[in-house]
Amino acid sequence: MSEYVLTCGSTADLPLDYLQKRNIPFVCFSFNMDGRDYPDDLGQTMPFEEFYRRIAAGALPTTSQVNTGQFIEFFEPTLKEGKDILHICLSSGLSGTYSSALTARDQLLQDYPERNIVVVDSLGASSGYGLLVDLVADMRDDGASLDEVQTWLEVNKLNLHHWFFSTDLTHYKRGGRISAASATFGALLNICPLMNMNQEGKLIPRSKVRGKKQVIAEMVRKMENHALNGLAYSGKCFISHSACYEDARKVADLVEEKFPHLNGRVMINTIGAVIGAHTGPGTVALFFMGDSRKE
Repeated sequence: MSEYVLTCGSTADLPLDYLQKRNIPFVCFSFNMDGRDYPDDLGQTMPFEEFYRRIAAGALPTTSQVNTGQFIEFFEPTLKEGKDILHICLSSGLSGTYSSALTARDQLLQDYPERNIVVVDSLGASSGYGLLVDLVADMRDDGASLDEVQTWLEVNKLNLHHWFFSTDLTHYKRGGRISAASATFGALLNICPLMNMNQEGKLIPRSKVRGKKQVIAEMVRKMENHALNGLAYSGKCFISHSACYEDARKVADLVEEKFPHLNGRVMINTIGAVIGAHTGPGTVALFFMGDSRKE
């Protein structure tokens, strides 16, 4: 069985030390803030606290996806070592990065025809994408082959739920994910839209909930309704947040209270710069395995 390397993008929003300990190389997206380009390198070049502080002060960052040339540069050293690659991509419903990775794969296989490069569209984002990477890392460590992991991903990736809410709708309006009118009335009426990822890996508003306490309760109810085996859910649960740790902690506490059989504590991560450029501060996202997201 050929040895393979599991890789992902920085937009999986997993901690740097986690990826290093689990031997998961990652390719960096990038962002521009105040006229300067930065790598989305999990807070190394620009700490998350500074990134969100500058947004709160009025900065409007823009983002860039990983292009074909960057993927070639990222993949090729592994191929030269005689190893295969499994790369899990940010959702194609949010970014063209998946297409760039496929193009890089096709070009590299002309020079390395004996190798295998598997590129999988996660149809997920942030630490939901990250949870998928984590589950695959567990399978790899348990000895699963590249073919076995690829098959599992294609069968199960739409069972990974993403539920989001935000107390600041400015950046969702700017990105066209909610209308200007919805953002204005939402702010006036203290409405926090509850959103999720659909089967195409796109962010979709699902309901309007008034007040932070209520939207937290409603998001956890979604987990009760959709998690594998309901309140007996025994899988992992990840949360990510953009400069609102206390809100994320409240969600985690409620999840741990409602689901006593979780596989470990809820893992809380920071939403990185590229995803955070589109959410702004005030977003909390909940991720778990459940029923199919197909509608």
